[in-house]
Amino acid sequence: MTTPQITIFDALTGKSVIRDMNKTELEQHEADIAESKKEAAAQAKADQAKADKRQIILDRLGITNDELLTILS
Repeated sequence: MTTPQITIFDALTGKSVIRDMNKTELEQHEADIAESKKEAAAQAKADQAKADKRQIILDRLGITNDELLTILS
């Protein structure tokens, strides 16, 4: 795998510099990716819990999601 790169754009000169990340930047990049994956997993878990709760309520009422949407519209 190649080292991720950083693009630095100088607005005054209009020039761009592309270089490999240094050790500190690479560590932060990897930490950011790990945090992003952790947040995505937590969001997926929360979304599934919400969907499960909604389905339990619909089952108690004995109606489908489409029927609920028809009632609410």
